[in-house]
Amino acid sequence: MARAEIAPQVFLAALPLFKALDASALARLAAATTRRPLKRGERVFSKGDAVTGMYVVVYGEIRLVARSPVRGERLTGVVRAGRSFGEPVMFLERPAVVDAEAATDALVLHLPKEAVFDEIERSPRFARRMLAGLSQRVESLVQELDRQSLGGGRERLVDFLVRSAGSGPGAKLVTLPAAKAAVASHLRLTPEHFSRILRELADAGLIQVQARRITVPDVSRLAAAISPT
Repeated sequence: MARAEIAPQVFLAALPLFKALDASALARLAAATTRRPLKRGERVFSKGDAVTGMYVVVYGEIRLVARSPVRGERLTGVVRAGRSFGEPVMFLERPAVVDAEAATDALVLHLPKEAVFDEIERSPRFARRMLAGLSQRVESLVQELDRQSLGGGRERLVDFLVRSAGSGPGAKLVTLPAAKAAVASHLRLTPEHFSRILRELADAGLIQVQARRITVPDVSRLAAAISPT
């Protein structure tokens, strides 16, 4: 079924980051915005590319992956609908430090840095919103590092699955946003250790694994597997 078409101005107006802007400012940004539909696996930009602006995800998921000959692939983040990415390197005016690619079919909006900078100069409230958004990004990074420093590999993987599954009753489907080796590196696990923990959780009836698709029959039961007794 085809997705309903959403005008960029309407979509931007619904996002917290742009709520400080009036209708004329939103119209200016929307006029400069371009739509970028993506197929799964398609790159938004690659490491070393010049970043020409920031991006907002309309639907789908964008994975941020660091790749190096020594460490291989490492997942550094997942950007979901309603979230933005690319701002840090846009403000620094440096090349991208990771690859940004579609984890699913997706649609992103590209906002050129010139248009964003112009609105920042026009609107102090918008500038504060941008600073707040970047501060939240730093806070989330610190929290992620804290989570990765606690417990063993089993605890880190279960925590990742529980957060990815979300809340609510019933079975949840978690599709790993990158290759298992990249997710393992993100959780500071070897691919072998990552696969072994998945097998142990599956043997315990806590998850069902089919390639990168992981079904969690009961999220609270999975979470309880690492809760202190």
